[in-house]
Parts: sequence; structure tokens; C-alpha cells
Amino acid sequence: MARYTGPRVRISRRFGLPIFGPSKYLERRNYGPGVHGPKSRRKHTDYGLGLIEKQKLRYYYGLMERQFRGVYEKALRRRGVTGEHMLQILETRVDNVVYHLGYANTRAAARQMVTHGHIRVNARKVSVPSYGLKVNDVIEVKNTNVSRQLATKNLETATSRSVPDWLLLNKEEFKGTVMRIPKRDEINPIANEQAIVEFYSR
Repeated sequence: MARYTGPRVRISRRFGLPIFGPSKYLERRNYGPGVHGPKSRRKHTDYGLGLIEKQKLRYYYGLMERQFRGVYEKALRRRGVTGEHMLQILETRVDNVVYHLGYANTRAAARQMVTHGHIRVNARKVSVPSYGLKVNDVIEVKNTNVSRQLATKNLETATSRSVPDWLLLNKEEFKGTVMRIPKRDEINPIANEQAIVEFYSR
């Protein structure tokens, strides 16, 4: 399955945000990449601003362009606010929930756990990172020494991150449950989702 494998700090510096997680290099050089980074004051058009917001969210969740547009089109078919639906679809992907539960330290690592078969949903193997979870779905780490040791190690280092209120984590049983679909203010998006909707609706 396609995924971004290019330079990550460069992307984070371009947007001025820790897209792929905290970075000491980003803290030292909190300006755009390239020799003109510190001096660049280029103004963006509305189209350019929408593109920037779209790229932020796309890299944040680890999606390629075709996948991300598919999320937008799926959200567009639902009744209600398209931008909020888009965020909810992204947040309830199984790889993102695995990250939120602390089984992985990054979304890329969570994606790998899913594709390598370490995760079960409702006692069934799920190896597709984009698998959409529903209310009351149970996400469990596979009951093998390798899978449980990997999850335990990550849970120990993920203590600084709190599990969202819409998820319930049972550390002892290596299980997590989707209690409800998150609302927009609970997601706290890294980008302006309305600008993304306007970008795609041109």
C-alpha cells in the first residue's frame, strides 16, 4: 500500500508544525527549508492556502493524495458538515485509533502494526490501516508474545499522551473500545478543514 517515505523534518519545517511528531531539529530551525527559508515572506492566494491546509492534514494522517480525496468524497456523501465528517473518518481509521490507544508511538508505526497483523477488531484480523471503526468496536492486540511485547513497550513510552475521551483503554487486556464518534472540538485538527472542503469544491 502506498505511503509517504520522503524527508519528514523538511515537511514539518515547511508548515512550521510537528506534522510527524516532536523534533529537536524543528525546534532549532523553526523556519522553512532551503537557503531562503528565514527570509521567505511570500503571500499565498486562497488556492495556495487551501492547498497548504490540505497537505498538512494529509501528511498528518499519512495518506496519499488519492486516498485523501476519497475521504473527502465519502464525507461529502454524508448529511451534515462535510469538514467535520472528514475529520471523523480520519480519526476513526484503525491505524489512528491504535496510535491514540498508545499501542504505537507514531501513526506510521501504528500503520505498520496493522499491516503486519498485530491488531484484531472484534476478534477478527484487520490488516488494512484505513479500516473504519464504528461505535462499540473493540480493538485488541493479537495474543502472541511478539505482539504483546511490542504493545507493552510502546504503552510504557506513551504515558505522556492521554487517551481521548471517546476511547476506552484496558491496558491489562490490551483492548480498546470506541465509545462514541468524536466531535470536532475533541479532534482539535492540525489544519482548517473548511479550507480543505473549499479547495476540493472549486
